[in-house]
Amino acid sequence: MGIDWATFGPLLGQAAGETAYMVLITLVAGGLFGLLIGLGLYLTRAGNLLANRVVFAVLNVIINLVRPIPFIIFLALLMPVTRFVTGRTIGIEAFTFAMCVMATMVFSRLIEQNLVSLDPGVIEAARAMGATPLRIVRTVLVPEALAPLILGYTFLFVVVLDMSAIGGYLGAGGLGDLAIVHGYQQYNWSIIFVVVVIIVAVVQLVQVLGNTLARRALRR
Repeated sequence: MGIDWATFGPLLGQAAGETAYMVLITLVAGGLFGLLIGLGLYLTRAGNLLANRVVFAVLNVIINLVRPIPFIIFLALLMPVTRFVTGRTIGIEAFTFAMCVMATMVFSRLIEQNLVSLDPGVIEAARAMGATPLRIVRTVLVPEALAPLILGYTFLFVVVLDMSAIGGYLGAGGLGDLAIVHGYQQYNWSIIFVVVVIIVAVVQLVQVLGNTLARRALRR
């Protein structure tokens, strides 16, 4: 079956806009809060700059509880919180909020893992020179881990784009919903093909950009 572009074009534009809205907000919010929580996990580990067993245990347990939950199930579990925060449980705002929470959990663990892999000697040298924890984070931790963090953020983009594909379950729309409703359910494989090509192309462009920025960060 072919594609009636007069009808499909506006639908594609709207779906792309909905996906961009969900992905960009989630990347900003999830990336920021994930960075903060990931730093918190690293800094409060035993023997680290702000070692605190209670804070580390609480953050670690929350992430370990949330991360393994399949996203579609997580949407249902989070509905009371989603209603409290957004005032509704369906629609693009509700779905984006759930995406932000899950992205925060995923990215925070990536941040922690990247920071843990750093040479402890670099941190100890900064501490011996009298640098404050904030200064160490700003001038040592983040610059030393910049390349892995860029790659981690690139990975987060792919994860978030994957999550956005099921936006139709909460009436959020998006490219995934377009492919299901107007492609799969109407046996129009041409539409599915177009959507898949767009998603793959975007992922490849972002991956190339992430790899390029990471290489530049390593050469600094």
